[in-house]
Amino acid sequence: MLNKASHWLAALGLVATSVAPLAASAQDNYPTRPVRWVVGYPAGGGTDFLARTAGAQLSQSLGQPVTVDNRPGAGAIIASENVARSPGDGYTVFSADNGVLVYNPALYKKLPYDAEKDFAMLGLMGRSPLILTAAPNAGFTDAKALLAALKASPGKYNIATPGTGSPHHLAYELFQREAGVSMQHIPYKGGAPALQDLMGGQVPLMMLDLPSGISAVKAGKVVPLLAMSSEREPQLPQVPTAKELGIAVEAYTWQGLVAPAATPKSVQARLGSDLMKTMNDAGVKQKLYDAGWEARPADAAEMARLVDAERKKWHALIKASDIKLD
Repeated sequence: MLNKASHWLAALGLVATSVAPLAASAQDNYPTRPVRWVVGYPAGGGTDFLARTAGAQLSQSLGQPVTVDNRPGAGAIIASENVARSPGDGYTVFSADNGVLVYNPALYKKLPYDAEKDFAMLGLMGRSPLILTAAPNAGFTDAKALLAALKASPGKYNIATPGTGSPHHLAYELFQREAGVSMQHIPYKGGAPALQDLMGGQVPLMMLDLPSGISAVKAGKVVPLLAMSSEREPQLPQVPTAKELGIAVEAYTWQGLVAPAATPKSVQARLGSDLMKTMNDAGVKQKLYDAGWEARPADAAEMARLVDAERKKWHALIKASDIKLD
């Protein structure tokens, strides 16, 4: 019996030593087939545009097609779960924004994914500051006049966002608290219908991200009043920041790229390196700028630091404001 057992152990050892080089070889040859880039929002939106623009360039670096897989619904929770359960082989990546990685874990008691354990961060891609905007018929032309009106009539004005728990909603909550004003929140099911009602004058104010509304802003269909950014937005140099008016608010919608947590470290490094080359490409930067995005390439370590800081900041606000989505 002892001899038989030793033969089995020896055989298993041979299998283990033969499999290890094969696995290493597969990683060294990565990629050998198309990479699926999951987007948790519909085709045609700002997140989709960023993914398709970056994906087209990334495919050249990888030497394999990068195909976008739109899986919209439930604030990107459907897409998040799909990626969390996908094989960690380097052939699935995901546009993970602050909703997925920061807000959802604080807004929901239960999620079908773990934002801290299920994803490997690959790097940051781009961001856009949230802009407080007004309908053309609302009568507001500058931020100081708006602030005066809001303070004179607490609760009088409605403000639209793409939905409860969105970056736009949380930026509004923070702005309201820091500015000492009060508005009525009107959550929509997405940014497009909210923007349509803003342009049509059905709602006077909206917290807007530029990738969703840059065309409307440039066409004069929306009046930008205040940027929730650290510096003035290059595309809106005439619009002051909240900080310039003494309001301590800085809020962006941002995008990073992640992969399933089990993705080999060597593959993560390859994807992260090629992503940084992609996001630093002058052509990619210009396309994103024209679409309202600011390319902000940063490696996985810097992305992890941002996510940690964002969680501390926004989880405290969510708790203080008692915002819940289940």
